[in-house]
Amino acid sequence: MAISQARKTEIIEKFARHEGDTGSPEVQIAVLTEDINSLNEHIREHKKDHHSYRGLMKKVGHRRNLLAYLRNKDVTRYRELIQALGLRR
Repeated sequence: MAISQARKTEIIEKFARHEGDTGSPEVQIAVLTEDINSLNEHIREHKKDHHSYRGLMKKVGHRRNLLAYLRNKDVTRYRELIQALGLRR
């Protein structure tokens, strides 16, 4: 269900804006997206796992808020991130 630490480190390195960046909206959104995709696979297999579904919905809401923040702060960074992650098709 949860992503591995190695996979999380790869994502952070790919989306970091500078050395040691783990808190920028881009990194947070990318990590949440990977986590959401992982939980989606789990939910497809275990349809009655309502606890995981609730966690999925909380992560989706958190990602939505971070995307709105980034869109309001810098629309070009927002568009580049959406393109890189393949969101909003």
